[in-house]
Amino acid sequence: MIAPCRLRWAAAVAAALVVMPCAGADEAAPPDLLPTLGSIERLDPRFDALVPRESAIEVLATGFLWSEGPVWVDRERAVLFSDIPRNRVMRWHSTEGLSVFLEPAGFTGAGGYGGERGSNGLTLDREGNLISCEHGDRRVSRLTPRGGKRTVADNYQGKRFNSPNDCTVHSSNAMYFTDPPYGLPEGWDDDRRELDFCGIYRVTPDGRVTLLCDTMTRPNGICLSPDERRLYVAQSDPAAPIWKVFALQPDGTLDAGRTFFDGTKLLAERKKGLPDGLKVDLQGNVFATGPGGVLVLSPAGDHLGTLLTGQATANCCFGDDGRTLYITADDHLCRVRLSTAGPLPGR
Repeated sequence: MIAPCRLRWAAAVAAALVVMPCAGADEAAPPDLLPTLGSIERLDPRFDALVPRESAIEVLATGFLWSEGPVWVDRERAVLFSDIPRNRVMRWHSTEGLSVFLEPAGFTGAGGYGGERGSNGLTLDREGNLISCEHGDRRVSRLTPRGGKRTVADNYQGKRFNSPNDCTVHSSNAMYFTDPPYGLPEGWDDDRRELDFCGIYRVTPDGRVTLLCDTMTRPNGICLSPDERRLYVAQSDPAAPIWKVFALQPDGTLDAGRTFFDGTKLLAERKKGLPDGLKVDLQGNVFATGPGGVLVLSPAGDHLGTLLTGQATANCCFGDDGRTLYITADDHLCRVRLSTAGPLPGR
């Protein structure tokens, strides 16, 4: 059974989850009120204009099996995020704390379905409805205002997707999403796999699915630039840990793309994580989870600095007034105060 969309009355979170005491985003909180983790690495003077020197990586909640896909919901003043192995979407609010927003979140079948069966990337469409990339049900879904789910897309030319991973929404309400095999119980070697590639797709509001790229080995995180002229896609392949950028064509398709940033050197330094989720601020700077934590890259692809979480870091999103970066890092939900601002979803 799917829980209602608004979870003020939701079931309490399991006792293993820990909520850190904190002030609201707009309150002046003492800097030692929240626990912190990691550190902030400053590689370029331009970084200081994006992340204040007094900022820290604050831990808001912990105890998740693998946190992913955060999205800020402005009307709730809350952040939603996936706990993939537990098949849940969680909700965190600065004064109400933590609750289960949706369960099941990515697999509604009978019995088990591997260890990565829940939802992954989350975002909002232009009407503010929750869009989920679902591993177990192998689809992109929309949660309607009254709580029922609708399938946005679940196949390409009659063949089921591998396991939709992350998505971004265009102003036309067309959705762009990636489809690596991580949600299949046996991954790429699973005999349930029906496609011989990992694709980047576009689905229009009328449900038409177009394959845009089939040459990235493990396309993962995906995000449009605020001006919608570029599409950034992370490749979580340890043999080629790169981020690519594509030019968006007038018909919604992509050009051949180019490498935006290569994380091979960082991975060779044995830093935890692979290219994963990413977001782009209003100035075109890219906040990309990858080896070490959250890499901050200039519009030209220069590495300006890193939010060093010390954890395998999955994804991030802008929230509050756009000047807070929420981060899902392994079993933690974190945040960092910014000087720059990013676009909020659903607008």
